Amino acid sequence: MRNSVSDQSFVMESDDEEHQLGGSEEEEEEESDGSSSCGSPRVAEPAGGGHPGSYASHQWPQSYRQSMDIYSSVQSPSLSGFLGTPTLSRLSSSFLAASFRGKPPPEIVKPLLPTAVPAADSDDDRVDDARKSSHQYLPPVRKASSLFKIPEDKKPLVVGGGGGHEVGPYRQCSYTQGVMNGVNVLCGVGILSTPYAVRQGGWLGLVILAVLAVLAWYTGVLLRRCLDSKEGLETYPDIGHAAFGTPGRIVISIILYMELYACCVEYLILESDNLSKLFPDAHLTVGGFNLDAHVLFAILTTLVVMPTTWLRDLSCLSFISAGGVVASIVIVACLFWAGLVDHVGVNKSEGTALNLPGIPIAIGLYGYCYSGHGVFPNIYSSLKKSNQFNAVLFTCIALSTVLFAGAAVMGYIMFGETTESQFTLNMPPNLMSSKIAVWTTVTNPITKYALTMTPLALSLEELLPPNRQTYRNIIMLRSALVLSSLVVALSVPFFGLVMSLVGSLLTMFVAYILPCACFLAILRSKVTWYQIVLCVFIIVVGLCCAGVGTYSSLSKIIQNYQ
Repeated sequence: MRNSVSDQSFVMESDDEEHQLGGSEEEEEEESDGSSSCGSPRVAEPAGGGHPGSYASHQWPQSYRQSMDIYSSVQSPSLSGFLGTPTLSRLSSSFLAASFRGKPPPEIVKPLLPTAVPAADSDDDRVDDARKSSHQYLPPVRKASSLFKIPEDKKPLVVGGGGGHEVGPYRQCSYTQGVMNGVNVLCGVGILSTPYAVRQGGWLGLVILAVLAVLAWYTGVLLRRCLDSKEGLETYPDIGHAAFGTPGRIVISIILYMELYACCVEYLILESDNLSKLFPDAHLTVGGFNLDAHVLFAILTTLVVMPTTWLRDLSCLSFISAGGVVASIVIVACLFWAGLVDHVGVNKSEGTALNLPGIPIAIGLYGYCYSGHGVFPNIYSSLKKSNQFNAVLFTCIALSTVLFAGAAVMGYIMFGETTESQFTLNMPPNLMSSKIAVWTTVTNPITKYALTMTPLALSLEELLPPNRQTYRNIIMLRSALVLSSLVVALSVPFFGLVMSLVGSLLTMFVAYILPCACFLAILRSKVTWYQIVLCVFIIVVGLCCAGVGTYSSLSKIIQNYQ
């Protein structure tokens, strides 16, 4: 596929041209340094003493790049090279184990992937500089949580010419690994509600799913164009900074962290609903308070996942959660097996063609399925061949859409107007296919909860003074985040409506509105009129969907209380 400015296409450069540019850069790098190009940085060192990552080195959140690598593409230390970057394989054992050995957490924190510093500076000098600036709200050195530290013998090599700089081993992923990481992020709990979305919007509502998929691919390409526009851009918050300054960076970061927090709330609601289906008679009486199955299993799930948020090395959890792709396929396969082989709940009616009152809810549910834009920049910068990103993005969105549509069609055919917010709640508990689907659904969020909460926790820990980043304070902060998600889950235990609210209020901004706005702001002097028209159209549609979907979701939540 060739897309050039002369053709006034939506993408401003061809993949062939970019491949040639990438090849010349690699040749120059190999001439200046004899080491392997596998861990080469994405951008060259800017002139004038600048360094890559300059947009992130002095602004909150400084841990975003590392934490999203943890969340999206981390491999097991014992299975090197299976998925994503080897960031977490460089970490030591759990923080709890270190504390049991009597080793206090370090006061000054080193990053998972350090930013550029002059080669002549020693570690002691950097520590002294960090201590001098600890009183500032936005510290001048990139620091992650005190739960994380790279061992001295595992730090990235220094490469480059005269003014050397440290780089992380970003360029590690092949095409297949990039697709797997993308599908793993996209195919989350949203797939369970796609039949419910068809029930809300009708069969023609599936057109919304297809349109959102195409627009998600295009806005993902726009994020890539923004990353390539200036040196030092690595993450979504960096793009916001380049487009709208510090306010843009902070606002985008808050929206992204709110989306992750809401996902953790959805995990607890999901566990509560499915476990109470498996054990409907479970209850507990404590001091005159009777806890029914829903409340009891929400609390038990919280007690199970809370210790996982205290771990320093999340590579084991990350490797297990990378099976989310397999888990999604297994769940959809079980749904088809129950319908086609076991002939469960085959709906005799044709269903609703179009249900206009339910379209806003359906928009939010379908939009939630494509809430992976916060991770796309990380996937891009982790690819060995950056010119493959468009194809990687297209493939992972296409595969995810096939799974979404398959589950939506089969689930609505089977259960019709009785479809629950999670199709696993409709499946008969006595069938083997149902048991496999439910237990797969229950197991996967337990491994993903800590990975989803970690980016938010790290960002909050950045705001703590260095002398407050102690074992007790870190554990208390993370435990408070987990308990607060439990309170929200018990207060608003409506899985489908909460998902629609998040998809309308947050995902529409992250996946559709903000990428277009940032693209126009950063590259306003280079965009074609076709791109301007399309971006403005997406922004207007996104704002309308966000407004209508948010209003409808909140209204139905209030109605459930009344």
